[in-house]
Amino acid sequence: MWQNILEFLQSTGFAGFADSTMMIGGFIPGELIMLLVALLLLYLGIAKKFEPLLLVPIGFGMLLVNLPLGGIMTPPVGKDTAGLVWYLYQGVKLGIYPPLIFMGVGSMTDFGPLIANPKSLLLGAAAQLGIFVTFIGANFMGFEMKAAASIGIIGGADGPTAIYLTSKLYPDLLPAIAIAAYSYMALVPIIQPPIMKLLTTKKERMIVMDQLRDVSKTEKIIFPIVVTILCGLLLPSAVPLLGSLMLGNLFRETGVTARLSDTAQNALINILTIFLGVAVGATASADKFLQLETLKIIGLGLAAFSVGTAGGILLGKLMNVLSGGKINPLIGSAGVSAVPMAARVSQVVGQKENPGNFLLMHAMGPNVAGVIGSAIAAGVMITFLG
Repeated sequence: MWQNILEFLQSTGFAGFADSTMMIGGFIPGELIMLLVALLLLYLGIAKKFEPLLLVPIGFGMLLVNLPLGGIMTPPVGKDTAGLVWYLYQGVKLGIYPPLIFMGVGSMTDFGPLIANPKSLLLGAAAQLGIFVTFIGANFMGFEMKAAASIGIIGGADGPTAIYLTSKLYPDLLPAIAIAAYSYMALVPIIQPPIMKLLTTKKERMIVMDQLRDVSKTEKIIFPIVVTILCGLLLPSAVPLLGSLMLGNLFRETGVTARLSDTAQNALINILTIFLGVAVGATASADKFLQLETLKIIGLGLAAFSVGTAGGILLGKLMNVLSGGKINPLIGSAGVSAVPMAARVSQVVGQKENPGNFLLMHAMGPNVAGVIGSAIAAGVMITFLG
């Protein structure tokens, strides 16, 4: 009996901690550290409501993979089947989930503010500055070109694009890139406001912008078709992401594909969010995540996101001057492609200074432009480095 009890104890996760290959300080299992990180993400998602649709599945996936002997990410060996989440992860690794998620995003996105104010494209482009500045910085720090590009794309604040690019250029960094990209997307309401206040004056934040013109149904139908053709001809490598985004938007705007639009923006994207979130979280095992290189990537990702936010704001300030004070620079921060979180942050910060200020629709222009911009930036990098 005692032998059976001993065998049982040795089969538990508690005993698995003792066999950890990642001992911090010589005696703290790395898995235990990662379990605490997972609990922190769950706390932020549930208690603080920081993008719970992202942080809850990511945090729980991280928790699952760091339970010793759980085997949820074990690859197949011989006739033995793999862990459940290993199969889900193939959609991330093979770049299947990101375009499908873009289809759902497109079906939920109104391009009207961008069509009504085409200058928003410039703000979306300026916010991609973080991608290219960090790409150069990461390369200077010793990361090879493909790895540096994968790190830089975090600055777009677009998780699907970051995953898609990294799966094409440098799959070894996929766990760290995915966690960093989605974590910063979720933390937009914390990261952006200090940068916005630092780079703008109270007077600028109080600017009330003129109401946008109405956009016709015909314009909204033509837009995704034209964008797909132009970008597809100029940058074929961006077609999987941009084409899916525009197809989803076309479902939304045609008026004759309501069922497809409903499926894309509800059932499809909800299922993909669960699969992607759990799979991304499950890549953060202690042996892969608790590395100096990973910490560098997370730090560079924060720098990329911050520079991108600053780039959009600074161009917004310039456009404000050139327009004679008619553009609130805060909308430039929405040029990162965290839709619609970044646009909401612009609205919140502006309304704190002027309760009668309504920037949301103005900020949605740069916000959706940022989605297009990050996909184009990824396409450029794949074209030159792939």
